[in-house]
Amino acid sequence: MTNRLAASLSPYLLQHADNPVDWWEWGDEAFAEARRRDVPVFLSVGYAACHWCHVMAHESFEDEDVARVLAAGYVAVKVDREERPDVDAVYMAATTALTGHGGWPMTCLLTPDGDPFFAGTYLPREHLLGLLDNASRAWRDQRDQVLASGAHVAARLREMTGRPASSPLAVDVLDRSVTRLRSDYDDARGGFGGAPKFPPSMVLEFLLRHHARTGSPDALAMVRGTCEAMARGGMYDQLAGGFARYSVDAGWVVPHFEKMLYDNALLLRVYVHLWRTTGDPLARRVAEETADFVVRDLGTPEGAFASALDADTVVDGHSHEGLTYAWTPEQLVQVLGRADGERAARLLAVTASGTFEQGASTLQLPEDPDDPRWWDDVRARLAAARASRPQPARDDKVVTAWNGLAIAGLADAGTLLDRPDLVEAAARAAAHVLATHDVDGGLRRTSRAGRVSAAPAVLDDHADLAEGLLALHQGTGEAHWLTAAGDLLERALQRFVDADGAVHDTAHDAPPLFSRPANRSDNAEPAGASALAGALLTLSALTGSTRHREAADAALAACGEVAAREPRFAGWALAVAEAAVAGPLQVAVVGRDERAAELLAVVRGSLSPGLVHVAGDPDSPGVPLLASRPLVGGGSAAYVCRGFVCERPVTTAADLRAALDA
Repeated sequence: MTNRLAASLSPYLLQHADNPVDWWEWGDEAFAEARRRDVPVFLSVGYAACHWCHVMAHESFEDEDVARVLAAGYVAVKVDREERPDVDAVYMAATTALTGHGGWPMTCLLTPDGDPFFAGTYLPREHLLGLLDNASRAWRDQRDQVLASGAHVAARLREMTGRPASSPLAVDVLDRSVTRLRSDYDDARGGFGGAPKFPPSMVLEFLLRHHARTGSPDALAMVRGTCEAMARGGMYDQLAGGFARYSVDAGWVVPHFEKMLYDNALLLRVYVHLWRTTGDPLARRVAEETADFVVRDLGTPEGAFASALDADTVVDGHSHEGLTYAWTPEQLVQVLGRADGERAARLLAVTASGTFEQGASTLQLPEDPDDPRWWDDVRARLAAARASRPQPARDDKVVTAWNGLAIAGLADAGTLLDRPDLVEAAARAAAHVLATHDVDGGLRRTSRAGRVSAAPAVLDDHADLAEGLLALHQGTGEAHWLTAAGDLLERALQRFVDADGAVHDTAHDAPPLFSRPANRSDNAEPAGASALAGALLTLSALTGSTRHREAADAALAACGEVAAREPRFAGWALAVAEAAVAGPLQVAVVGRDERAAELLAVVRGSLSPGLVHVAGDPDSPGVPLLASRPLVGGGSAAYVCRGFVCERPVTTAADLRAALDA
């Protein structure tokens, strides 16, 4: 027997399709049913790769008693937070306001009008049953109090999500942010704060850009220390590349094992930019391995990228966190033999007592091996042995925003590392998302196996996809990526930005929620407002559009309060501000001979955060930077413009380097 979720495209909802719970998907029909029956809505929000979501599912949602209680007194609604980030955002705000913390699974009780009157996260079965019983009695006997409570919570949250004051991100804010970050920096272990530690990818991008603009040694040291610590710890997959979601400890040893596309896309970009800055071979290796992981393990048959690999591995119907990835010393010996196994255990910090659970250890690489050829062989043998173990499930839905981030990361990595295969992978993903997710002029949030869902795209879907297309345009010189990005951003300005400049995460015509989300914080991903600001800024530099530059400045100023108060939660806004302060610096390389390749290499090696570039034939249709840029003496040349004021063209790598360094 299956429930209504069997018709869903969401892998998370499909995980619950055979529950005895009579689940509904989010929508008007579910709330109409709650009004018809005069019962509250039980809202459960999670995602496919979430460990504690699996735990609550097995404990409660597969339980007949829980199903009977829910059926008797509630309309039960299940939401995939990755498919409906708008629903997740407003109820996570309620959960945080009511409990002081958030997380998934999220559990809320709502009135039939959608107002929350209870909010929490993971609840053990007995606690859940107690809550459902108490709330049913309150709904029956104290209805007025419940309705008043829900209305009060909704009203307060609407006040809290009002339009923020405009606060431009000037140079002094950027400088103070570095000082604030330095005070939070963990000198011993890298990263910021204590456990749990999340990869601060956007903060690291800001610090790299700040170093490029100012030469700050502190900014670069924080990036190098954090990137090395993450890459050498258990959060990084030492056998197959790619990063897990976060570390449960302060030393990056034990991860929460799900691997998310957005984390790896953002970190790929950081590591390849760190390599460009320092030439660090570790940064290059991690960038290449992470790019290969994204293409190999998250690539879909249609050419796009799947959302995640699960935190858990299922064996005989039971979920085990980390089962695929953890090792004991004896398991290493079984695969490698006694001598190599013991040597590998020392290299990978696999101990008799274990660093994880039941005597097993995550694999770390505190130091590079003294014999790289031996390590390559050992790594391949361990990877092959691990492939024979039960594997975590893959959430294979394609999310527009996350694919945009991956397109940007792969385009950057492919051009900087001379890996055309990565640029080609980015182009395939871009072509698929544009062809599949852009339906009748309206962008959709997700698809699966080529079938697009009804979930509407939110602001970061438009902005992150545009960011990826603009990176791809610069990597290939192809005009249609610039055109597509411009179209997406024009729609974003029309549908997500009010006449007075207020930026929202949901479109003007989106189905209403009890409040309209307008996040200003960069957390695991860029906020919609900061992502919009970044893409608009790049578009304005590539096209010379002052209108788009003004819109970028306005969107960026909306993030200013958060950036000034908590720079750890404004990493992308600060990174975009660095580009705004340093640029625009525009470079056009015309020609296709060997000299053009030398000039382009100089441009791509530049660290300026405000630089945009395009290479191609003079006056290529649809590429503004190449307009009226002729060859010089019949040969290739580079045109450098600052703030739309252009210098004389240069024809040698040395002269171009001097012009960019000026």
